[in-house]
Amino acid sequence: MSTLKKLAGQTAIYGLPSILGRLLNYFLVPIHTLFFQPKEYGIISEFYAFVAFFVVLLLFGMETTFFRFVNQAENKEKAFNQAFSLVLLVNLTFLTFVLLFSQSIATWMGYPDHQNYVIWFAFILVLDAFASLFLAKLRLNEQAKQFAKIQFIGIGTNILLNLFFIYVLMAPENDPIGIGYIFIANLLSSVVKLGFLYKDVLLFRFIWDKVLAKAMLIYALPLTLAGFAGIINETFDRIMIKRLLSGQGNDYALTQVGIYSANYKLSILISLFIQAYRYAAEPFFFAQAKNVDAKKMYSKVMTFFVIIVSFIFLIIAINLPIFKWFIPNEAYWEGLTIVPILLLANVFLGIYYNQSIWYKLADKTKYGAYISIGGATVTILLNLILIPFLGYMGAAITTLFVYFSMMVASFYYGQKIYPIKYNLRKIILYLGAAILLFGINQLLFKNQTDFTGTSFFVKVILIGIFMGIILFMERPFKTLKKR
Repeated sequence: MSTLKKLAGQTAIYGLPSILGRLLNYFLVPIHTLFFQPKEYGIISEFYAFVAFFVVLLLFGMETTFFRFVNQAENKEKAFNQAFSLVLLVNLTFLTFVLLFSQSIATWMGYPDHQNYVIWFAFILVLDAFASLFLAKLRLNEQAKQFAKIQFIGIGTNILLNLFFIYVLMAPENDPIGIGYIFIANLLSSVVKLGFLYKDVLLFRFIWDKVLAKAMLIYALPLTLAGFAGIINETFDRIMIKRLLSGQGNDYALTQVGIYSANYKLSILISLFIQAYRYAAEPFFFAQAKNVDAKKMYSKVMTFFVIIVSFIFLIIAINLPIFKWFIPNEAYWEGLTIVPILLLANVFLGIYYNQSIWYKLADKTKYGAYISIGGATVTILLNLILIPFLGYMGAAITTLFVYFSMMVASFYYGQKIYPIKYNLRKIILYLGAAILLFGINQLLFKNQTDFTGTSFFVKVILIGIFMGIILFMERPFKTLKKR
């Protein structure tokens, strides 16, 4: 089996639970937006924005660090135990702090009557951090079926509980728990997922090797800073929208957060692929690092990656009259204009992630931190400037600019330190073609929100043109004949 086929297979195996799981969670969006108005959805989005920060903080790059050190260690079990011992100490300290100051945290967030939300999310974060490292161990040991099974169980539990709570338990009007049902479902699913990892949990032994722990922390620190800065790029805009627009009323600000967050979900299909790809790509790239043709392989992978994300961008961007129905509440539709911008932003982010292997393989993780911190700085500054004038459109434009800048910066430094000869001609052609075809669609059907026979025919032609370009450049049938 060729290495490219192997990566594709691993992407499918390890990414399938992630893709299907997030896709199933994606189908909760119509339910949440149907039962909850933008203001309530804004509260949900704000809490999960804060959660995203703490996910990075509580794992502090230990998944990637574990993969790096376990491939160099003679005693792989010791490497895992040391990694999890570090995670355990950090998470127990965090949980203790939150339990002691939960009321103060809730008041600071603007929800003094919902101390329970803060406590629930503290347990969700800790349980998920524990599960993440045990799942990483399954990936390392190539226990794909077990990995997929546990992921599906956790996701399925969350979805079923959401449906049960919302359709069966929640009162039609003024339910005292309301959006809290979503948080409770998340908490219970986290408990269930970790419970199914009990065999691996029982094998864990707390250890403290000062030399190994120090080496892991040194390697992980730049990754943590990069991850933390990355979360600022990904989710901090929700928090800023609320704060910067609160002068027009708290309800208005939360409504804008809700509309922005719901429409952001429509760009999730690219994110789904990227996440699945990263699950398989990171251990794959590390394993290929010692091969003579490793860099050629990385280049080929990048080209095919760009083909796929460009195709996803084009399909969604020109078919918003269909995809908008995933948000059945028309109160959210005013935000559809930001979807193509966020789709393209996620394309750039995916390319950046694909490039980021250079600083991990070269043990130059500090560059990942520099780039992400730079992006986070620009994110904060641009949002401060644009959101007061453009609202959530300013946040979308900021996201696009920042991800593009990070992609360019990573390429620049990567070519100096760990040069990989990417096929820029093809990458620019495929991505440029997708953007151009989208632009043609916008010019032809700028004010059209529904399909007609003519618009459907034109969209099919545009997609056909893009596929034709790929077939002409890659000539897959010619390659198959040679084999």
